[in-house]
Amino acid sequence: MNIGYARVSTKEQNLDLQKDALMKAGCIEIFEEKVSGAGKERPQLEKLVEKLRKGDILTVWKLDRLGRSIKDLIQLVNNIQGKGAELKSLNDHIDTTTPHGKLTFHMFAALAEFEKDIIRERTLAGLATARARGRVGGRPKGLSQKAEHVAIIAQQLYEDGQKTVTEICDELSISRVTLYNYLRHRGVEVGQHRNKTKFLKTELWLVAQANSKVKKSLKKCIEAIEFFILQKFKGKADKKNKGIYQLIIPYQSTKELDLTVTQIIRDIKNTGDLHNCSVELSLKALDKSGKSWK
Repeated sequence: MNIGYARVSTKEQNLDLQKDALMKAGCIEIFEEKVSGAGKERPQLEKLVEKLRKGDILTVWKLDRLGRSIKDLIQLVNNIQGKGAELKSLNDHIDTTTPHGKLTFHMFAALAEFEKDIIRERTLAGLATARARGRVGGRPKGLSQKAEHVAIIAQQLYEDGQKTVTEICDELSISRVTLYNYLRHRGVEVGQHRNKTKFLKTELWLVAQANSKVKKSLKKCIEAIEFFILQKFKGKADKKNKGIYQLIIPYQSTKELDLTVTQIIRDIKNTGDLHNCSVELSLKALDKSGKSWK
């Protein structure tokens, strides 16, 4: 589910600009808050993060709506990803649902180390003096903060199995040797079987009915389901049979497939509730298994 968060600092300021952008981006639900970013208490944001589930996306107009500092922002994003959810910022062009977006954010996070680096440089003279006296200071050898973030992305791309080693190296602008060093640093067994993404063709049966006499609500409900949910899975409506759609669902394991389908069903029903409509649906696999979900 795509969930939006809008915040302004004072009660006199208006949230409409942010809300319009979030709705246009496909947010099914928007949490609103009028509180200064300098304040520690942001109950609506805390409520939103608590509600996040695997597969959800937290969308904001700009990153400064979320954090008081880079440190706070990184901590919040780690909490979001710890729940299996992702972050999207409309004006900062950061989208952690994509490999490029994850890399951008990790590179951005590396800037948080900039101030620490300056402080470290001011201590070099003292460290040199200490070494001359037989004392060794500094941190243990390892990857730099920037390289650590690139290694995280390399691990994800390698384990996803959707790109070849050459494609991963080209995307991250690193050599094959560096890639393998990063993978070993992350504890990945190089050469082991990599996951391969499969694609399942399914048929969705969908019937929606407005709970009020307003016909426009039913039309908007169907349009929202088609545009914000079904489009992600290349949903095509059956021209002969109303309410029948064909979806293509990517997955790497049966467990992941079940989780994805459960998320689709939940998002469709939540969209129906949002538009005051009742929804009945079922999904059927168009392969030999003929497996169905409701």
